[in-house]
Amino acid sequence: MVMFFAGLTSAYIVRKSEGNWQEFELPSWFLYSFILVIFSSLFVIIAKKRFNKRLPYQQLILVSVVLGLLFSLSQFLGWKELVQNGIYFTGEGSNPSGSFLYVLTLAHLLHLIAGLISLLVGYFNSISNKYTIEDHLGLDLIFTFWHFLTILWVYLYLFLVFI
Repeated sequence: MVMFFAGLTSAYIVRKSEGNWQEFELPSWFLYSFILVIFSSLFVIIAKKRFNKRLPYQQLILVSVVLGLLFSLSQFLGWKELVQNGIYFTGEGSNPSGSFLYVLTLAHLLHLIAGLISLLVGYFNSISNKYTIEDHLGLDLIFTFWHFLTILWVYLYLFLVFI
């Protein structure tokens, strides 16, 4: 996954240097999604700490899921704003800059959907008392994947803002 996004961002830089690159501001919805995904990761951190202290933590996983769903909604609203501003993925009036933006954000969103499914599996396993202090690798992996997706969005957002 790292190599996939490294390849896409490298291609973005190379293509941008070739010219015919339309400059535009990112939709404000992408900033909102940046904030949402960071808060979602914070709730996962708190859930993990509560799990380690043997305190109830399952509801915090659901909060992260809700924030992840709001992140997804903000992505769609960002794409809607792009279209309203004449930035299209493909077809007449499209530009490589817009196409790259759609590909990067859609690829991340698809991975985020996998993360949401993983969080839901973790939630249902946790309310079934599948995880114990001795056996919680599955929960740790889910939380790590979610944090990775957060870091990836932070990278992509900052990349798109500053490159």
